[in-house]
Amino acid sequence: MAMRNNITRLLDSKKITYEVFELSAEEKTGALETAAQLNIPPEMVFKTIVITRTVKGKPILAVVPAPSEVDLKLVAKAVNEKKVTLPTQKEAEQLTGLQAGGISPLALINKGFQVLLDQSAANFPEIHISGGQRGLNIRLPVKDLLHLTNGKLAEIKTP
Repeated sequence: MAMRNNITRLLDSKKITYEVFELSAEEKTGALETAAQLNIPPEMVFKTIVITRTVKGKPILAVVPAPSEVDLKLVAKAVNEKKVTLPTQKEAEQLTGLQAGGISPLALINKGFQVLLDQSAANFPEIHISGGQRGLNIRLPVKDLLHLTNGKLAEIKTP
């Protein structure tokens, strides 16, 4: 039986079609390694990067494809801020309450985080994201991810 957690229960309750993939939870698996293990194009696996504002406000979750880096200037522009910053891994874990490698926009619904999904996700009907804990990956429709997280498509990755 597939691993279950609050995210899978949420998706079930909303009747959203998804598929769970279990990977090694012993260590942090990056998005590129996840794509290789699942034998799928790395552009379909999205990683969640925590971004902090220089003014008060909840952090931003920037969700970008595995091979890409987040562009802080593009993120700042997308959220109408002058500047945003990248916290350390430890700070990101403290801000979200999740371990790096398991930070997922679905695990942080209703916690006040603003979700930006790179617009390249619109090239796919479904994408892979973290399932909210290390070793858990979920494939779900892009439209459902945006709807659940109240997310916004934006150009936020480096070219």
